[in-house]
Amino acid sequence: MSLFGIGSRNQKTFRPKKSAPSGSKGAELQKHIHETLGSGNLREVVRLPPGEDLNEWLAVNTVDFFNQVNILYGTLTEFCTPTTCLTMNAGPRYEYRWADGVAIKRPIEVSAPKYVDYLMDWIEKQLDDETIFPQKLGAPFPANFQNVVKTVLKRLFRVYAHIYHSHFKKIVSLKEEAHLNTCFKHFVLFTWEFQLIDEGELAPLYELVESILQA
Repeated sequence: MSLFGIGSRNQKTFRPKKSAPSGSKGAELQKHIHETLGSGNLREVVRLPPGEDLNEWLAVNTVDFFNQVNILYGTLTEFCTPTTCLTMNAGPRYEYRWADGVAIKRPIEVSAPKYVDYLMDWIEKQLDDETIFPQKLGAPFPANFQNVVKTVLKRLFRVYAHIYHSHFKKIVSLKEEAHLNTCFKHFVLFTWEFQLIDEGELAPLYELVESILQA
């Protein structure tokens, strides 16, 4: 199954897909990602291409990871509801509360679909803000850019953690597990390569993450 395909069930996405940032350079790097994915060697895929700017590479991959999670969660929206998933969690030991520091300053308890809705809305705002994700070739990235990327990816990991803990049986029944596992492996190898997620955040899926890193 193609990494960016959704399988035979449907073509629904949770949110509209985003295009690569940074003008022609972003499109060029995104093309490189898609071409190297065909090699099947994900460790090679995540490495910074020689001579390329790290922030450009982080930006393009962040957009791709947003799109991947968007597609994966889109297959589960009818099963992940405020009734079935009253809180945003990753098993009984890990619960996530939402705050964006602006509209919602103190973390609030919300259902899993509401959390993902808030999250995707927040990520879209970051991606659409040209002072954070420049669209013009050569436009500078902000000093806090890597911190923004870390926050985006940390929160996208939480969606993966929820899917694996709460919806994996449904994913298997939809024959989507190979797609989910490939997307997650790509995500883990990339975030590990550039040290973008603290180890403590990975705890809900630690055994799976460890098996990916040791493979």
